[in-house]
Amino acid sequence: MEQVAKTPEREAFYRKIDGDSMTALWTVMSDLITPEPKSPCRPYLWRFDTIRDRMMEAGKLITAKEAERRVLILENPGLRGQSKVTTSLYAGIQLVMPGEVAPAHRHSQSALRFILEGKGAHTSVDGERTQMEPGDFVITPSMTWHDHGNETTEPMFWLDGLDIPMTQLLDTSFSEGMARDEQPISRPAGDSYARYGHNLLPVDFKPTSKTSPVFNYPYSHSREALETAKKSQAWDPCHGLKLRYVNPGTGEFAMPTMGTFMQLLPKGFRTARYRSTDATVFAAIEGRGRSRVGEQVFEWGPRDIFVVPSWHWVTHEADDEAVLFSFSDRPVQQKLDLFREDRGNA
Repeated sequence: MEQVAKTPEREAFYRKIDGDSMTALWTVMSDLITPEPKSPCRPYLWRFDTIRDRMMEAGKLITAKEAERRVLILENPGLRGQSKVTTSLYAGIQLVMPGEVAPAHRHSQSALRFILEGKGAHTSVDGERTQMEPGDFVITPSMTWHDHGNETTEPMFWLDGLDIPMTQLLDTSFSEGMARDEQPISRPAGDSYARYGHNLLPVDFKPTSKTSPVFNYPYSHSREALETAKKSQAWDPCHGLKLRYVNPGTGEFAMPTMGTFMQLLPKGFRTARYRSTDATVFAAIEGRGRSRVGEQVFEWGPRDIFVVPSWHWVTHEADDEAVLFSFSDRPVQQKLDLFREDRGNA
């Protein structure tokens, strides 16, 4: 769109309507409706070794109870001060030290946990407790009580992903705390997975939420699925072998606002170029390799985290067999008929 010429009469008119809280569309249209996505989000990689060091420093400065959630936010360098990893998503690293409890609360924002380090600490969601291990994908649905505890002798680290920016945009944020640090446990451990996670559903099941009734997807099961599927050698040129987590009650994404994925790249595999409108956060869980995002190359290893902004070309190359977890706002984009992808030379 060509810029509209400026004249003294037009400038005077703009100043006049500014006092009436109005703006002339033709002066801003080129910024509002762009030929391609134009985002301040930038490619970036956070190394887990650095994150871990900073988190352990934080562990000496403040308790999980005092902080309520001891988290270091992964702020995109193009979105500093906004608590955003992409324009629509939040990400942070949470630490729960041995003997600590992160107190029970609930909020409108949906949350995912992807476990990075530590084994045996627990999270409780809506009356059920689950033990957590590296690679597990854990869901906290909107407005469900949740608390975390660590009864082991080692610190526990995980990646938090939330739809906070979306909730802010829509002015739909609610939150409340519980009078006690830990919620009452009303269901045995593993109950939700037993009922919903084995290609079976209760005979009279009727979904009451758009979020999956399974709240812990164990990495051992996800890894087994990848291992079995790779035997067919049916590699997608852009993704290797990429699976998405689903809500077994509906077949939709496991969460209504955030899509979650697990992909395997065989040793030596290099993907074809790919870009999509859903800015994506990646976390490596196994192997080493590199990803080219636009003109930047990120070397990654286990537990490193990197972000690919909307409509940026990306390729991945695995030095060893590698497994990557990722999440994005793809479910929202698809529901609104806004999602677009470009498979490059695939």
